[in-house]
Parts: sequence; C-alpha cells; structure tokens
Amino acid sequence: MKSMFRLVIAVAAALAALPGFAAINVFACEPEWGALAQELAGDRVSVYSGTTALQDPHRIEARPSLIARVRSADLVICSGADLEAGWLPLLLTQSGNARIQPGSAGFLEASQYAAKIELPKIVDRSLGDIHPAGNPHVHLDPRNIAKVANELGERLTRLDPAGADVYKSRAASFQERWRAAMQRWEQQAARLKGTPIVVYHKDMSYLISWLGLREAASLEPKPGIPPTPSHLAGIVERMRREPAKAIVYSAYSDRRAAEFLSERTRIPAIMLPYTVGGSDKARDLFGLFDDTLSRLLAVVK
Repeated sequence: MKSMFRLVIAVAAALAALPGFAAINVFACEPEWGALAQELAGDRVSVYSGTTALQDPHRIEARPSLIARVRSADLVICSGADLEAGWLPLLLTQSGNARIQPGSAGFLEASQYAAKIELPKIVDRSLGDIHPAGNPHVHLDPRNIAKVANELGERLTRLDPAGADVYKSRAASFQERWRAAMQRWEQQAARLKGTPIVVYHKDMSYLISWLGLREAASLEPKPGIPPTPSHLAGIVERMRREPAKAIVYSAYSDRRAAEFLSERTRIPAIMLPYTVGGSDKARDLFGLFDDTLSRLLAVVK
C-alpha cells in the first residue's frame, strides 16, 4: 500500500509539472503579455497567445479555436484601450467563462496600468482609426512593462495563492533584471535622441517617446488608413528636403510602402520586431528590445 501511495503521489507531481496541468491557464491577446506571464510564473502557467508578431492585432478573426482557448482560461491579459475591439468582446461573450470577464480578477487590461500617450481631444472616425482611450501599443516603452508586471504578479497570486512564493520570487528577479536592462538600453540609445524617422503606423509611438526619437512622417495618411500613392509622393518630396535617418515598420506590416519610399529617397527601410517573435533574436522581452535597438543603432552613424 505504501508503495502504491508513493506511486500515486509521484504521478500526481509529474502531471502537475506538465503544461496541461499548470496552475493557471493564461490567454494572452498579444505575445508580449504571454512572454511577461511566463517570466513571472514559469511552469505554474500554461500560456497561449491569440496572435503572433506577424499578425496585426487590430484585425483578428474571432475564430472558434480562440473561443475555445478563452473558455478554458483562468486569466486573460490584453493590451486593451480598444486595440482588440474588433474581436476580443466576441471571444469573451462566446466563451461563457465567468472567470475572465472584465471586472474580474481573471481579466487584465495592461494599458490601464501604463502611462498612455496620444489621448485624442476629438474622437472622429474621419480622422482614421482613433483610439479614444489613447495609444494602445504600451509595451514598446519598457517602463510600462515594469508597471504591468507589478499588477500581473498580484493577479497571479490572487488566482493561485499556493504559488505566492514562486510569483514573488520570480517577480523580484524579473524587475531586477529589467531595471538593469533598461539602464543598459538607455545608455546604448543615447545617440538616438532627436533622430528623425518615418513610421508606418502609430504602433511605434511609445518607443519614439522613450528613446527621444522624432517622428518625421507616417506612411499612413491617417491612423489605420493604408498608404496612398499621393501621400507617398508627398513624403518623397519632404524627405528630399529634410531626410530622415530610417523608415521603420513592424514585422506584421506590409513592407512595400516602406521599400517604395526607400528606393526613391535612399533612406534605409528597417523592419522592427514590434513584439516577441517578430525576429529571430526577439525570442523574449529582453531580446525584443535588444534587437530593436540594434537595428536602430545600425543606421545612426
């Protein structure tokens, strides 16, 4: 009997260590939040990301497979500020999962814990894809990552009190490493301050603000509106008068407009990973910023 009891305990322990038997199932709308949950919880969470770095998070289909993932989730973490307005509400409604509805401990809107920028004074759809709650791409300022990490650590503890010591230890370790990394990044990026760049979309605004870059132009005539020939022609003329140092676009963006402008102005077009998984080196949050800075610094002599 004792041998059988020990066997049962050993099997239970082994099963608990498997991803499918994690204490918390996390559904992350975007890869950066899934990566953050993994940093803070390790094997105590099973993480699924609803999008990849090669998908525009504004435009995702609320597929049955995503609904099924949300149905089994204990925690949903998303950027919020209407970034997922076209698909997340349907996932939450169709899932029938009371644990992860807005207002519950199982729902975390990351942008609520970040210092948002670009809050519009006027909300008018004729101005493009305007977000009334401010720019939702908060993760590209690493200071926001640290703020969200504080709240996420507390949520994990509320949902899984048995893992409190694990979350506390891992959160402290992450914050210490993150502070050291931010100091290193800011030292490396000092010579980027004031550098003019052309962006594709407003998804780089937090990065620009953090590093002190200057947005010289946007390939989109209005946020969310694809580049038009006349708008691109106007940028070509502007860049000939006042050239930028780089044309940057995200891994999920159509690169053709950036390449069109680059060919006519000889300004290098640079793909930035935007989120975890956006490049071979951006395998986690640390790699995301390491690679982003490396790519930017390569064009600033």
